[in-house]
Amino acid sequence: MQEKKDMYILGIESSCDETSVSIVKNGTEEIATIISSQIDIHKDFGGVVPEIASRHHVKNITMVLEECLEKANMTMEQIDAIAITYGPGLIGSLLIGLEAAKTLAWLYQKPLIPVHHIAGHIYANSLVRPLKFPLLALVVSGGHTELIEMTDHYKFQKLGGTLDDAIGECYDKVARVMNLEYPGGPKLDKLSKEGNPTYKLPIPLHDDSYNFSFSGLKSAVINLAHNEQQRGEELRQADLAASFQKVAVESVVSKTKKAIEDKNIKYLIVAGGVAANQILRGEIEKLAEEENIEMSVPPMKYCTDNAAMIAAAGYYAYQDGRVADLTLNSTSSAVLE
Repeated sequence: MQEKKDMYILGIESSCDETSVSIVKNGTEEIATIISSQIDIHKDFGGVVPEIASRHHVKNITMVLEECLEKANMTMEQIDAIAITYGPGLIGSLLIGLEAAKTLAWLYQKPLIPVHHIAGHIYANSLVRPLKFPLLALVVSGGHTELIEMTDHYKFQKLGGTLDDAIGECYDKVARVMNLEYPGGPKLDKLSKEGNPTYKLPIPLHDDSYNFSFSGLKSAVINLAHNEQQRGEELRQADLAASFQKVAVESVVSKTKKAIEDKNIKYLIVAGGVAANQILRGEIEKLAEEENIEMSVPPMKYCTDNAAMIAAAGYYAYQDGRVADLTLNSTSSAVLE
């Protein structure tokens, strides 16, 4: 029997403020990844400025591609296909990566594989261990908070998602209220360990659905900070961080628990930038132990935006027959399907 040929996918990710290129073998083995981050550039603005992000993607994309190929000691001729994040994300940023991918696909006559950003976050877990089906994916990031059931590779069923702010977005906005430097989420997580949850905050969307809502929690923190200021009281930063984090994590864990029990899930994966949050990781691990199920959380380097996850997802998308032509366009609000 003929041995199956190894497949090398080159992935490109530029949906927000990271320019990243990666080469992944057979959807599971990272060969090389380069990430050019813009955090220091956007820090002064307290968040990502889309126009500035786009300009830096233009400046960085060729350099990042060349560095990745050099690190892998490979040429484009050795690449089997090109996977690209087509959405969702900042439209200007997405288009830079897409045009680079389309140019490479045309120039080297390689298949072009469209990858949804959330699918990328989910498949980051395949770089750690094989996915087992059926599974539940908890996606928590700056732009997304979703519960997705999968019965097989590239079979996504969205059970619920945020009705307003994503959890990562809420973290950053609360951090801004507390005058924590951008990106505020990790700093809030660290600060919360020094405090106690002494401030009373409402549990958002405490119902029987699989949906999330964080705008009310964000508003409650803003009002609390304003009221303390009006009274001339000093805001206990660490206690507020602990109070906010306790409620936000409790909301995510309770909805995940409901989905696990309702759908009889035996394998849980956590994906997205907020999966790097230590408190959330600890509580999800505790939940998995209580429910007696397996769980997977990728290492920190695969939690935030990176092209390795796009290349990994691209491998399975290709197996599913998902190949695009050069008319492929970016979509800022692409739906996972």
